[in-house]
Amino acid sequence: MNTENNIKELQDPTTKYPKPPFNGQSQPWPGLASKMDPRPDHGETTYKGSARLEGRKALITGGDSGMGRAAAIAYAREGADVVINYFPSEEPDAQEVIELIKAEGRKGIAIPGDLRDETFCKHLVAKAVEELGGLDIIVSNAGRQQAHASILDISDEQFDWTMKTNIYAPFWIIKAALPHMKPGSAIVATTSEQAYDPTPDLYDYAQTKAATMNFVKSLAKQLGPKGIRVNGVAPGPIWTPLQVSGGASQEKLKEFGGQTPMGRPGQPAELASIYVQLAAEDASYATGQVYGSAGGSGQP
Repeated sequence: MNTENNIKELQDPTTKYPKPPFNGQSQPWPGLASKMDPRPDHGETTYKGSARLEGRKALITGGDSGMGRAAAIAYAREGADVVINYFPSEEPDAQEVIELIKAEGRKGIAIPGDLRDETFCKHLVAKAVEELGGLDIIVSNAGRQQAHASILDISDEQFDWTMKTNIYAPFWIIKAALPHMKPGSAIVATTSEQAYDPTPDLYDYAQTKAATMNFVKSLAKQLGPKGIRVNGVAPGPIWTPLQVSGGASQEKLKEFGGQTPMGRPGQPAELASIYVQLAAEDASYATGQVYGSAGGSGQP
């Protein structure tokens, strides 16, 4: 029974988190959340679980920061064991996540590696299955985003890097994981508002996010009869290391998120519950769906 003392006060979402202008800042790719100003909120001190994913076994790519980190923290607090993958230079951020997972009494496994390598992707899945004793949630979240004013500024090597990370890696990982996934399992992919409303400086990245949105809808139809759900999350401007490690120009970074009706960028913590919902059993009729979270702008 609620009393006046334990009713949670409403929070104005427009003032809940920092607004631009932000300080100019730059990090070598792929960047560390721990060095950002202000530091992103992934739900470290705020996310409260309620056993919605009790006993589940999840693999999250890009689990060291951004939405992947928010999902990893939330999944552990909902009762899941979690394997996170990340680029080796992101080790400091990754270890913070592992500590948070273990603090919940759940198994937290860190597997660094380069997703552009098909052999590693297969190893990642095999190791995750071995460590967790199975696999029933895949969060395909890792992505490479580099801003270029012109298509002429994108080298073949850079284009290939983006395609391998954002398109090939999910293909390799899902293909390797499916034989281990039973009915009731779920795949959640991170797409973007860039899939629907691309900006001119993200020519290659936007293409990959449109492809991600499409594979969600295609694979959902293919796997629906097998009882495996496939859904996506389409964030708008979210405050993550992607932005400070080449994903946005300094000019864009200083006003990042200011163009949205909320007047600010989103924080990864604000998407954590979406990743939980799309993996949870009570969302059993949701498949082939893309859940937008863009502060009032973007599509869908």
